[in-house]
Amino acid sequence: MPGLKEVRIRIASVKSTQQITNAMKMVAASKLRKAQTAILKLRPYAAKLSEIMQNLSATAGDSGESPYTRERSPEKILLVVITSNRGLCGGFNSNVIKTTVNKIKSDYAEQERKGTLSLITIGRKASEYFQKRAYNVVESHDALFDHLTFENVTPLAEKLMKAFAEKQYDRIQIIYNQFKNAAVQRLVVEPYLPIIPAAAEPGTGNPATTKNHDYIFEPDKETILYQLIPKSLRIQLYKAILDSFASEQGARMTAMNKATENAKELLKALQISYNKARQNAITKELLEIVAGAEALKG
Repeated sequence: MPGLKEVRIRIASVKSTQQITNAMKMVAASKLRKAQTAILKLRPYAAKLSEIMQNLSATAGDSGESPYTRERSPEKILLVVITSNRGLCGGFNSNVIKTTVNKIKSDYAEQERKGTLSLITIGRKASEYFQKRAYNVVESHDALFDHLTFENVTPLAEKLMKAFAEKQYDRIQIIYNQFKNAAVQRLVVEPYLPIIPAAAEPGTGNPATTKNHDYIFEPDKETILYQLIPKSLRIQLYKAILDSFASEQGARMTAMNKATENAKELLKALQISYNKARQNAITKELLEIVAGAEALKG
């Protein structure tokens, strides 16, 4: 059984750790409230904008074809991988990294072998992992989380659009954690470019999502599509990063809450161990005193 001093040191250490994890939980909860409000406000707008864009893309015809809707043979692939800059958030980062590696092995093994698979990482954890393992990481944007605003994300979105339009890549996908609630994050592999038009209704040739819509265009459909697609793509990337940020705070809050509860249970066990050690020490001292008294009598 450990001695009293050793148990006291362990109790002090666990209490200190418990204070840290509890403070981190509170900080994550504060950040989560702001991030959750932001993503929940953005989602309806982003979803409606994406729906309109897909509907227009499906009905524009050849005359309204955009460079962002042209599907090509997927020879050159770009994966945008979004993690966090810091750890202590459970399996948040490892799940994204694992999904990315599995995606490469299952779908893009040939492109990786040919050297036509590239990665852009957002978040230090992804950057460190893939750079150390010699993946073709063309860019890292870890600083985006320091000031996460639409204006700061826009240059990266425009760079992705330009690279696709200039045929540097044939397919761009985003891999990230989508925020559901504080305890649940859903891993998403989301197509970014090319834009997939809305599916047509069987036997009608009309997009399924537009059968109950009758849009009035001013000045014309092609001009609106030309302006709408870049705007929607900027919003889509910003939403993905904001989703990931909210998910990170939820995962960290959950992980730190669990760590705090575990520390509490460990303290109970250590306190019992300390009481037993103290009881044994007192019993031993009493036995020594009694033995000494008996020796003096003799």
